[in-house]
Amino acid sequence: MTPGMVTLDCAEPRELAKFWTEAAGYVVAQDFDGYYLVLMPADASGAPAADGLALGLQKVAEPRTGKNRAHLDWRADDRTAEVARLVALGATVLAEHHISGFAWTVLADPEGNEFCVGG
Repeated sequence: MTPGMVTLDCAEPRELAKFWTEAAGYVVAQDFDGYYLVLMPADASGAPAADGLALGLQKVAEPRTGKNRAHLDWRADDRTAEVARLVALGATVLAEHHISGFAWTVLADPEGNEFCVGG
């Protein structure tokens, strides 16, 4: 068994896809009537890559409440610059964490889904 996709619940998948395609360098690989979108890493030509972890965006009626029980962790060589880029795209910084030899930033996407950037 291999992980294939992580899915985020959201109110407006097509709107949220605008953030995640820019943030992650992904493209919309499938759009199921705006209810469910599958985003994939882009290949060199800008088309959906044949492999890589997919990101699903699923429309749900209820708003997110409380902390995510699971979240995405991203790595960046320059965490500070990457966080600034994500904030410019619409993310919100929620917290900064530092432990011996490792630091990460907790952010929220435009719909409030939390994710981290470490480096």
